[in-house]
Amino acid sequence: MSAPLAGVVALVLTAVPPVGAEPGTRTAPSFGTVAARQDASPTPPTPPTPPTPRLPRDFRGKGKWIVRDLDITMPFTWEGRDGDSQMIAGGPQYPIWFTNLIYQGTLYTLTYKWPGLNEHPCSRIPGFSLESLNEGFENARFVGRETLRRTPQRHVNHWRVGVVLPELPPGNHPRLPLALGDIYVDENNRGTLWQVLQFGLQNLHDPELDEWLVMDAFEHRPGTVTLPRRCEPPR
Repeated sequence: MSAPLAGVVALVLTAVPPVGAEPGTRTAPSFGTVAARQDASPTPPTPPTPPTPRLPRDFRGKGKWIVRDLDITMPFTWEGRDGDSQMIAGGPQYPIWFTNLIYQGTLYTLTYKWPGLNEHPCSRIPGFSLESLNEGFENARFVGRETLRRTPQRHVNHWRVGVVLPELPPGNHPRLPLALGDIYVDENNRGTLWQVLQFGLQNLHDPELDEWLVMDAFEHRPGTVTLPRRCEPPR
């Protein structure tokens, strides 16, 4: 399968240290003491783990898609309508141009342009929906609360998802990290995704196997989803 959203099949959509800025930073705890204070304040309770990410049914966002090892940055849109969703990166004037969709219970990937790629089929994987994606997000591991140092700064919850094969118990066993992803969602809304990193075999066209998306805007209102003509409609 080609391009990024095929990585969603591995249940990895997959966000990032801020691009074009310094990496996302965490607020580190202070290990010092204030000498003038005689009575130490009690340690505040650890905040509860926030809810896992969840892509909404209706949304529209725009930003950038970055393939750093190829030094390519292009415009990117990600929109959803009534449970269907579509990513579009680049365009005819860019060296990379692809679209990925979750459309009527089917996952589509169509890569129009990619360096070194000569075949451009529209791949389809039936039986994959928004619910499938969000079920995968339920297994995400919470990394921590962070601040993305951009303009404006974004206060986010950092999550990690991944698929490792074969599934074996802890111990000295050979394992293959098939697909990994980091997702940075707004600390006040788990349905607002600001950045995503995908890493693994789902990015097979890229020499370093990693691709990044950075959202500049994300709104919770219906977007536009259009199945390309060369893609076969769901059966």
